Amino acid sequence: MAVSTKAINARIKSVKNTKKITKAMEMVSAAKMRRAVDAALSTRMYASLCLEILSHLARVDEPNFPLLEKRPVKNMLLIAISSNRGLCGSFNANVIKRCGVLLQDKQNLSKHRITNDFEIEPESDVKIDVLGIGKKSALIAKRNGLDLVAVFDKLSEKPTYEDVLPISNMVVDLFLKKKYEKIAVVYTHFGSTLVQTVKIRQLLPISEHDLEKTLQQLPKEMDESYKDPFPIENYLFEPDLETILNTIIPRLVEVQLFETILESAASEHSARMVAMKNASEAASDMIGSLTLTFNKARQAAITQEISEIAGGAAALE
Repeated sequence: MAVSTKAINARIKSVKNTKKITKAMEMVSAAKMRRAVDAALSTRMYASLCLEILSHLARVDEPNFPLLEKRPVKNMLLIAISSNRGLCGSFNANVIKRCGVLLQDKQNLSKHRITNDFEIEPESDVKIDVLGIGKKSALIAKRNGLDLVAVFDKLSEKPTYEDVLPISNMVVDLFLKKKYEKIAVVYTHFGSTLVQTVKIRQLLPISEHDLEKTLQQLPKEMDESYKDPFPIENYLFEPDLETILNTIIPRLVEVQLFETILESAASEHSARMVAMKNASEAASDMIGSLTLTFNKARQAAITQEISEIAGGAAALE
């Protein structure tokens, strides 16, 4: 059956229009990615210094500060950072998949790791709830049969520190009320335009072991200053240790959460730019293939018309 050149031509126009959209989205995502990456990179050093301070404060035993208290986990809160929109490749799928893998072993996920050899074992039946940042994060609770505490889906594409305060205040308040014994965040770490890695970081209680592990994952040029940290005993606290802890630790938790949101934002825009670039290239290939098919169909129609004319002329002779 002959292929309709009219249908092929309509298909070519449709693909060309789609290519214009994906190309425009690629350019917009590229501009947003540059701003998001600059914001994430400019915050990394500050966040790294905060991690160093936290790693020192995590060694404090007295007073028994609530945000440092490690209790056997019976209830855990998992904060998942995703995007509000799709069309960003496997960005959201990777976060959902990573959370699914972690939730398969709840006992291991809910352990407090104090050192490599010493862990505080959780209760036998651990309940895990989800707090979502981004609309797509709700799928994690739905697919794994977990309770969804809240979803923050009104963050701007350029998150500010003030945007994070309601989330961090809620998280700290839930921990202080002892509703949860452990709070962790799953986010996407920005490595490069093509490489983004989903990671998990413990927010509360503040764990020296987890913080040191995070510091080891920093780029080497940022990690040089952490090789020989000063012991906590060398610090002088004014006015007193408890006041310092009550003031600084909630702020440092805010910085940690802000940094993970910026990393995820940079990763999202990067993933969307690459996805739209691939879509534009696929559209170009499809246009080329359809154009070739159109030319073949048109040539076949011309050949058929010539044959009919020649056949009619021969019949008149």
